Amino acid sequence: MKKCILLPFIVVILGMYAKSQRSELGVFVGTAYYIGDLNPTKHFNKTNSAGGLIYRYNFNTRWAFKMSALFGQLEGSDRESNYNYNRNLSFRSPISEISGQLEFNFFNLYPQQGKNNFSPYMFVGFSAFSFNPQAQMNDHWYDLQPLGTEGQGLDHYPNKEHYSLTNVNIPFGLGLKYNFLRNFSLGIEWGMRKTWSDYIDDVGGTYADQIQLSTNRGPIVASLADRSDVPNLEGAGRGNSRTKDWYNFTGIWLTFKLFETSESCNVYQKPNYRSNKKGKKR
Repeated sequence: MKKCILLPFIVVILGMYAKSQRSELGVFVGTAYYIGDLNPTKHFNKTNSAGGLIYRYNFNTRWAFKMSALFGQLEGSDRESNYNYNRNLSFRSPISEISGQLEFNFFNLYPQQGKNNFSPYMFVGFSAFSFNPQAQMNDHWYDLQPLGTEGQGLDHYPNKEHYSLTNVNIPFGLGLKYNFLRNFSLGIEWGMRKTWSDYIDDVGGTYADQIQLSTNRGPIVASLADRSDVPNLEGAGRGNSRTKDWYNFTGIWLTFKLFETSESCNVYQKPNYRSNKKGKKR
């Protein structure tokens, strides 16, 4: 899956690399965390390491376009978030994302010495991502989507279909940029992802009938679907279907400017007006 996401990312970068003198290429290192049914409010709860590649094209000193391919892992637990302790569900999921974002620098940002080389910025864009929620039982991790823990795919629930493991989101956030040594940029970034999936955590609908799950899928699936001390009745709320899941990438990035020449600096410079013999500016 990572190769499938990286391939179009690399192709686009190589195409822009060959034509541009305003480009940056670098790496991102940081953390990822999740907000959803198993952790509705606590930011930075159960964070995991994340990383990836980023490419930036600077239109001018204020505006830039960034592409990124990021990878990490999300986790959630009722008992650790202490939100719905008795439900006792938990999950982990790898997360892979390819994204395009438009950035706006609050200050004019230059690579030259003697000019402003620092600016906060904000960004918004569009991403496609993949995930695969898993849960642990008896020291074994199970992929949850094919199991249909809420009755997906059973004849008893004809209206419940398996959810997709790929989806889209809107990334947005804030950061700080710093240019140094002319060709390098360093930054820190916090970015939320508002998704259209309610199943990053495999929780989003109602409980299925435990007898139906046990008979058709086996007792392990029935146990993974309902881990409460007191079994829930069929149709009882298992998750909040009115809200979608979110996730976050936070970290630092380092980029190197490609094809750095004297001409490439024009994009960062303010217009230089010179007076003619008549005293007029041109």
